[in-house]
Amino acid sequence: MSNELPAPIPRLTVITLGVNDIRASIAFYDALGFSRRLKVTGEAVAFYDTGGPVLALFPWDQLAADANLTENPRPATFRGMTLAWNCRAREEVDAVLAFAVGKGAALLKAAHETDYGGYSGYFTDPDGHPWEVVVAPGIEVGEDRRVHLAE
Repeated sequence: MSNELPAPIPRLTVITLGVNDIRASIAFYDALGFSRRLKVTGEAVAFYDTGGPVLALFPWDQLAADANLTENPRPATFRGMTLAWNCRAREEVDAVLAFAVGKGAALLKAAHETDYGGYSGYFTDPDGHPWEVVVAPGIEVGEDRRVHLAE
């Protein structure tokens, strides 16, 4: 008889972004159309239904302290991570980029054909978190808003 515990089932459930101004970030993500949940948290933390993992916004300094990380110096450049907004068609990529910029995002890279047969562009939110807006072969967005990957 083994005392070994079974391996846990891996899952990604929440992506938390550290933000400088929680009110401004809440306004930005509300304007993008994400559905805020658990509003009883007020401005302490904001949770958004994304159709997959939850997107959370939390004050940068408090997030750093919670993770036992140094708040300063804050990285001023690429942090080695992007968020993605997968689309069903090239036209949707263009529309999402224009929409996000209209809501206060900064265009980081205009939509373009990719070397893997997709179509992609980038914007940043008010805190500089980069979002890729993309349609890619083998990645389908279902009616359930979830991403479905080819085998």
